[in-house]
Amino acid sequence: MKTIEADIQLLRQWKLPDLTQGESKEDRGRVLVVAGSREIPGAALLAGYASLRAGAGKLHIATATEVAPALAIAMPEARVSGIASNPRGEMATVSSGLVTAAKECDALLVGPGMAPSELTQHIAKSCAAHAKATILDAGAIATVAAGASVITPHYGEMAQLCRCDKEEVVRDPSAIARRVAQERDVVVALKGAITHVANAAGELWVYRGGSIGLGTSGSGDVLAGVIAGLVAQGAPADQAAVWGVVLHGEAGAALATRVGAVGFLAREIADAIPQVRMTAGG
Repeated sequence: MKTIEADIQLLRQWKLPDLTQGESKEDRGRVLVVAGSREIPGAALLAGYASLRAGAGKLHIATATEVAPALAIAMPEARVSGIASNPRGEMATVSSGLVTAAKECDALLVGPGMAPSELTQHIAKSCAAHAKATILDAGAIATVAAGASVITPHYGEMAQLCRCDKEEVVRDPSAIARRVAQERDVVVALKGAITHVANAAGELWVYRGGSIGLGTSGSGDVLAGVIAGLVAQGAPADQAAVWGVVLHGEAGAALATRVGAVGFLAREIADAIPQVRMTAGG
């Protein structure tokens, strides 16, 4: 099957939904980010922040109740809801309010900063059952909740999902991404030095750009947030994933030139997204 090179030129030809006639933030979509824990509260902040930098109009973050007040102060642009947590500081329930929020959002992102546990899977499945579109990242990827639109695994997470050795994924990431996309009826963004995006129709996009500096703490949370922000604006799942991967990678490339090959922060990747999007004609 044909492999499509994902780059800025492709984005210029594959236009995002036109939002220029929108009159309010409601027209750019609402993102719900279910993420974070006592030990990794910043994952929710980075993912939510990135969704707004990608152009989403409204943001709601649901996180462990003990970190919610601090997160609300750190992220004044978002509505923040606290979810009852267990002794480990992880969200431990699916409240009626969370279900309502999942129904009301245009894009649901679950998983950043959450452990790959049965509890996380329960939360992901329960929320995804009510959402229009769901992006699964990090701890929520393990079994792929029914109805998921996009998953964003790195090679290790993909190996766990496929119950194979990581070396098998490394040997042929294109085939693995295609197979999982078709078997699970989901868009796969398989992250690596070269990122492979596959959809259930067998189409495959490959992004070869970026920078070594993208391999930094929180970078994956930013990518997931960017994809969620684009889905919320009405982009189909595969387009949002391809656009998200290229915007994220090109933001890293720009920072490598301006800041240095390594040493820039995940939050700075998010800050660079609007300029790259404008360059891509989005």
